[in-house]
Amino acid sequence: MTTDAQVTPGSQAALRQANRERVIAALRRSGTLTQAEIARATGLSAASVSNIVRDLRSMGTVSVRETSSNGRRARAVSLLRPPGVLVAVDFTHSRVTAALGDTQGRVLQEESIAYDVAEDPVRGVRRAVWLTETLLTQARVDRSMVSGAAASVPGPVDPVSGLVGDITCMPHWAGFNPGAELRERLGLTVQVDNDANLCALAEVAEGAARGLEHVVYVNVSQGVGAGVVIGGRLFRGANGNAGEIGHIGLDERGPVCRCGNRGCLETLVGAPYLLDMLPQQGRVGHGAALLDLIEAARQGDPGCRRIIAEAGAALGRGVAIVVNMFNPQMVIVGGEIAEAGELLLDPMRRAMELGALGNALAELRLVPGELGRRAALRGALRSALASTF
Repeated sequence: MTTDAQVTPGSQAALRQANRERVIAALRRSGTLTQAEIARATGLSAASVSNIVRDLRSMGTVSVRETSSNGRRARAVSLLRPPGVLVAVDFTHSRVTAALGDTQGRVLQEESIAYDVAEDPVRGVRRAVWLTETLLTQARVDRSMVSGAAASVPGPVDPVSGLVGDITCMPHWAGFNPGAELRERLGLTVQVDNDANLCALAEVAEGAARGLEHVVYVNVSQGVGAGVVIGGRLFRGANGNAGEIGHIGLDERGPVCRCGNRGCLETLVGAPYLLDMLPQQGRVGHGAALLDLIEAARQGDPGCRRIIAEAGAALGRGVAIVVNMFNPQMVIVGGEIAEAGELLLDPMRRAMELGALGNALAELRLVPGELGRRAALRGALRSALASTF
């Protein structure tokens, strides 16, 4: 799939794309052909065919093997899969990751850099564009070869307008349209979705929930969100706010949340709140990261273990409400806090037993995600693939 910006009549990109499509069409019609046979079938020069075959081979679209024709050495070319490269971008609070994938969802190349994404959305997009262009150059892929692109952001995204919602954990991104900005700078149509949605998509396709149709993926990091899969399809709601479970009210006298309410689930389990609970005289001091807190808990620090346990109990209370509403087969916990393992999941299970219906829990599995920190990126590749086909 290509955009208008990619196929301007008379452009070099349009010519390369047209020639590439002629080669692919010849292979689809006739099966395996030598490069000389491709040149005769398409009317292209031998040098042009050689360059196109090299590019297609580097993308994994064709295979090439040595053979003979009329007693002379030749190179036989076979079509392996649909042509094209996918682009995926993952924006987190403090990091940008970009990847290229093939049309079977496999990652070809990936780059990641630390960056204050939350502070300025336009500059964050510029970093992502720079990373993407670097990958395309390294892979010898021009933009006409990109079949689909998608991006993950940590906040609700309106599926119609493409605008990031007001309750994102990156306030400067509220009302921003990352898809439009990426399209303007990359010349590609980019599908943008909430990170928890894309994590759920990836875990169902290739992770812990393979083969399941009713799944909730709970993503806990700076904020708390959920990707809800019902009948094998993502449920986004009327304007993309489905799954914002971080704003389930659990304590009407609790801290004021960024959404304006008190005692939201996020104020009990979000990374900034957990780090604020660190004891002054404990092993982990203020200014630490969530992973430092988790590691200290694993090492037996009593204060850090208590913080993780209380977070698990609060998360279990919130997820129990979701379980009663959607009756999933599996709840997957992802995000940095999932690395606490049973220190988090055990108190979570006990809280769910007190708050959810017994029948809803009877067949339910509560597990950590299999894809870890790469789940959103993998989901973005899946989204790009879906937009292509």
